[in-house]
Amino acid sequence: MKQALFNEDQTPRCEYCKNGNLSPTGREVLCRAKGIVDLSYSCKKYVYDPLKRQPKTMSADTGYSAADFEL
Repeated sequence: MKQALFNEDQTPRCEYCKNGNLSPTGREVLCRAKGIVDLSYSCKKYVYDPLKRQPKTMSADTGYSAADFEL
């Protein structure tokens, strides 16, 4: 049985492909199959690499005040 690591409805992007590396400028992907391509591009050689995803940062604003923690 194949286990889903992330949302299966996610659209393929070369930014997360095993065959590509992010360029030094960070605006393109250096692909082994297609050369220099845009981050949102994808081709039939796309292979998802979960280690290339950057997790979203959580907001530190919780809505609590100092009075909420007083006894």
